[in-house]
Amino acid sequence: MHAITIPEPGGPEALVWDEVPDPVPGEGEVLVEVVASAVNRADILQRQGFYDPPPGASPHPGLECSGRVAALGPGVSGWTVGDEVCGLLSGGGYAEKAVVPAGQLLSVPEGVGLRQAAALPEVTCTVWSNVFMVAHLRPGETLLVHGGSSGIGTMAIQLAKAVGAKVAVTAGTKEKLDHCAELGADILINYREQDFVDELKAATGGAGADVILDNMGAKYLDRNIRGLAVNGRLAIIGMQGGAKGELNIGALLAKRAAISATSLRARPPGEKAAIVAAVREHVWPLIAAGHVRPVVDREVPMSDAAAAHRVVEDSGHVGKVLLVTPSSPGA
Repeated sequence: MHAITIPEPGGPEALVWDEVPDPVPGEGEVLVEVVASAVNRADILQRQGFYDPPPGASPHPGLECSGRVAALGPGVSGWTVGDEVCGLLSGGGYAEKAVVPAGQLLSVPEGVGLRQAAALPEVTCTVWSNVFMVAHLRPGETLLVHGGSSGIGTMAIQLAKAVGAKVAVTAGTKEKLDHCAELGADILINYREQDFVDELKAATGGAGADVILDNMGAKYLDRNIRGLAVNGRLAIIGMQGGAKGELNIGALLAKRAAISATSLRARPPGEKAAIVAAVREHVWPLIAAGHVRPVVDREVPMSDAAAAHRVVEDSGHVGKVLLVTPSSPGA
């Protein structure tokens, strides 16, 4: 088969479409003939040499994929060759075939095309685990999403609205904020022109956000604490603004607030399977009912993954950028 390899870390040109050995499903694993994958920030970090795959994972980038079941490993039940699926991976999605632990596999939800389903596993698992399983967003509360037009952001907006929450977002252009509004965002903040703490407080009568989903890390730490409501919860999922910041514990105590920080890729298989099961139970019905949908900016041939990485690095997209294999219908 062919897959994207990274002979040497570097810029987008470091991604090479090359022939590699086919993966073989082991105990409890399923082999998927890949139709599409999607670009995530972790893939960019891996390409740059800053984020190695977990031990035992595929060396190829790609944290999610969609396709058809091609073979079942020992001990797998509940799936049949030919089933249309999407899956959460620790790596290996940028390839014509990928091995997925059975507990991290999902049927393509009703109303979603097979290629578009590649846009779902990573964002639904990230948002549901952080915003709902950890931060416990409830109906009537306010969620602030940084990077509202990203893949994570567009999913967070929709899921929060589906459960009856109010949603504030930050983005860098009017066009991106307009896209967020179309998905249901109530409070639109241009972080290049406005202070998100001031705007958030003004829109919530001084209360602030009950939950903040943050991809920036250190750069926003102090302002995120100031933007939290009493009993608020800050969920950190990225470090685009740096890894080390100064925390005002007094401000945190005064608000009786909590901070969580999680990653998805390095979690043990059992934890990932539990998150996937929760997504299947809570998110898939919302997708089937038309309340939530994947947001896909564009599809790029997988062999030209470098072009897709440039788009994501330049933040020139809304939602997800998909990588489509040569065997995908219409590719």
